[in-house]
Amino acid sequence: MTSPGMTTPDPTPGFRERVLALVARIPEGRVMTYGQLALLAGNPGAARQAGFVLNSLVGGSDLPWQRVINAQGRVSTHKVGFGDMQERLLMAEGVEFRDGRCDLAARQWWPDEDRAAPPAPLL
Repeated sequence: MTSPGMTTPDPTPGFRERVLALVARIPEGRVMTYGQLALLAGNPGAARQAGFVLNSLVGGSDLPWQRVINAQGRVSTHKVGFGDMQERLLMAEGVEFRDGRCDLAARQWWPDEDRAAPPAPLL
């Protein structure tokens, strides 16, 4: 049990390291979603926690944090002040946005060993 104001321990040991290792593998011009990243890092449903891991990288890492977007194909970092920069970085890699969205069907990346993981499109 944690005291008020203290952070909850990671329910899946090594989650942060697995998230970072996956982000490092995303090829240029491709993207992953936060939920996909959490799933592949062994903590399905922990999209927000994956986002917290990536938020700690902005501006201070060589990892391609910009290649992680939300499940709607949008950049979620506008609310923390990095959205325009993230979109510019992705566009420089050839990722196009139409009406603020990236075409996930064309740009989403899954590691070869997880090719069976992509779910059927919801929309």
